[in-house]
Amino acid sequence: MQFNEDLLAKTDLNLLVVFMVIFREGSVSRAANFLDVHQPAVSGSLARLRQLFDDPLFLRTAHGVLPTPKAERIAQVLLPTLTSIEAVLVGDI
Repeated sequence: MQFNEDLLAKTDLNLLVVFMVIFREGSVSRAANFLDVHQPAVSGSLARLRQLFDDPLFLRTAHGVLPTPKAERIAQVLLPTLTSIEAVLVGDI
């Protein structure tokens, strides 16, 4: 299997971590707290994610955010992928 090194080199992969934390927390503010950054930083990352994926990804509600159908599909692929990367980083392979 091949991957596009150019695309990956030009993409801030930390955005994918931010995406998963927002997805899990259901809130930009709670994601910021978890990531130990200010809320505007997470909002800025979300804006970049929205541009990257050409989708709003999360819709505001009175109690946080809800993922769009595209965000649901992205999370289904990212969770096992990031779990595998974590295993490589901690030497659990």
